[in-house]
Amino acid sequence: MGNLFGRKRRSRVTEQDRAVLQLKQQRDKLKQYQKRINLNLERERALARQLLKEGKREKAMLLLKKKRYQEQLLDKTENQISNLERMVQDIEFTQIEMKVIEGLKIGNECLNKMHQVMSIEEVERIIGETQDAVEYQRQIDEILAGSLTEEDEDAILEELNAITQEQVELPEVPSEPLPEKIPDASPVKNRPKAELVAAS
Repeated sequence: MGNLFGRKRRSRVTEQDRAVLQLKQQRDKLKQYQKRINLNLERERALARQLLKEGKREKAMLLLKKKRYQEQLLDKTENQISNLERMVQDIEFTQIEMKVIEGLKIGNECLNKMHQVMSIEEVERIIGETQDAVEYQRQIDEILAGSLTEEDEDAILEELNAITQEQVELPEVPSEPLPEKIPDASPVKNRPKAELVAAS
């Protein structure tokens, strides 16, 4: 009983599953980073407008340079996200291909075992034996069919004709007409009880 609880369960999560999970987590982090940069870009654009209104042109230029650098980072991030998503798809498709190959391998092993059990020679032997058995049965049928003479054949046909021409005997129909009304009760039932007791 101690072994039952102490034994480690074999994980069904494969290395490929872990790799896919890590890639997806990395992709999600990059998407969050993208959102942060987009929010910064909006703020810096608004701040640059404000600085220009206040006549602080050099500060606005510096802010726009910083904004331009962040836009380049945003493009790089987009490329990295695309690469991660492509890699996830490649891994997932490869997993499907591996399952197909595993299925083909199992099917091939099964076919090989079946071929070992039933070789071409075995199949040819079985077919030959079946043909021999059919030929033997045909010969028996011919012997049985040939053992009847013409007289036997004629007698069989006569008996068959006699059976088909026999009329089934039916009971005679009564010649007297049937009564129209059946009496309701027998005479014993209509007699008073006293008469029945006396009669017995």
